[in-house]
Amino acid sequence: MMAPRVYKAEGIILKRKNVCEADRIITIFTKEYGKVRVIAKGIRKVASRRAPHLEVFTRVYVVIHTSKSLESVSEVQPIEVYGYMRSDIARVSMAYYLCELIDSLLPEKQEHRDVFILLTRALNDLGKGTVASIYGVSKIFTLELLWTLGFLPRNKSFTGDKLQKFIETITEKRMKSTHFARQLMGLSHA
Repeated sequence: MMAPRVYKAEGIILKRKNVCEADRIITIFTKEYGKVRVIAKGIRKVASRRAPHLEVFTRVYVVIHTSKSLESVSEVQPIEVYGYMRSDIARVSMAYYLCELIDSLLPEKQEHRDVFILLTRALNDLGKGTVASIYGVSKIFTLELLWTLGFLPRNKSFTGDKLQKFIETITEKRMKSTHFARQLMGLSHA
């Protein structure tokens, strides 16, 4: 069965990378299709109407066109921009951490609705409570993600540096956002 040439999806922007003069490659974690990489042509032009909606950890509806090489996004409609987080560096750093975890642990084009719901809930929770509770949200999210994906049995748990080392062992790379977030919050060995 051939994939549709055009499809719609609900997703959360995980990361972006500038390419060429005006384009950007966007990694989106969609509810329906899992993690997908698309090109957003002309997104870096001043007149682009899509640019504000394709920012990291924004929840959106997108229309994606398939091609032989890289899929492209043609339309985007915001669902939740999490504006309350963007003015708080601690919340932003933890949101980046959650997105980096998803990007590192999930393969492309494998549907994980349970993980999508988990990420959506965690992003919503980052906006609630005190700055001290932000680390708790990320820890709960991280453990729940590892349990859901089968990397860790439900009866096992890690904290602080041990949890971080366990994740870096799985991904075989150092997590970029975590060290900044922990320094920012003064949690060197929590």
